[in-house]
Amino acid sequence: MKKILILQMRPEDEAADSEFEAILRVGRLTQDEVHRIRLEQGIPTIDINDYSAIIAGGSPFDVSAVEENKGQAQKDIEAFYIRLFDQVVPADFPFLGACSGNGLLGNYCGAVISKKYNEPIGSVEVTVTKEGMKDPLLKGLPRTFSALVGHKEACDDVPPGTVLLVLSQPCPVQMFRVKKNIYAVQFHPEADADEFVLRIKTYKNHGYFAPEEADGLIKAVRQAQAPVPKEILWRFVQRYK
Repeated sequence: MKKILILQMRPEDEAADSEFEAILRVGRLTQDEVHRIRLEQGIPTIDINDYSAIIAGGSPFDVSAVEENKGQAQKDIEAFYIRLFDQVVPADFPFLGACSGNGLLGNYCGAVISKKYNEPIGSVEVTVTKEGMKDPLLKGLPRTFSALVGHKEACDDVPPGTVLLVLSQPCPVQMFRVKKNIYAVQFHPEADADEFVLRIKTYKNHGYFAPEEADGLIKAVRQAQAPVPKEILWRFVQRYK
């Protein structure tokens, strides 16, 4: 049986490990069923035919940052994703990108990525579109649900040639699909309150929020409930593993 490829981009060990464990937990996967690669530690050569699907996690990197402000690791990761999408998109290969994965896929598809629709760390109400209601990852789920977000950049508009599946008032592109099997979500389908508390502490000085706001954000996020995004991730795993 082929494994699911888990791609990560977090340089911080504790945050990366926690994200990986959350993906396993929510996807109901064992470590034997996945192949984990931390891209910031080295860029591999990937043949998508070796896997059943790909899940890409988040990162502190900004696609919209000016080129001279990007470190070499970020430049290498972005170049890697262009090569990966050159395989994934023509083959309509199962892919799910979260947060940074959303920006990377949106950018590849021709969307403008900017800070126009950034969202502070916390819970937000999102709405499934009419097309989204027909999608196998969303069909039968609540039309409106809570999702955990926290990002400095997002797609300015729906990427060309894609289908908008989920939107929100603060951020109009919360989830989209390329062809039939390639997905990107701006929210975090793997995360729970504990996961976000760790990320608030880890990225306190990364520009997501003013450092003095950390304690208030932690208090608010501890009360957040976002079960529906987890169902989306689980459905992706069940459909493609």
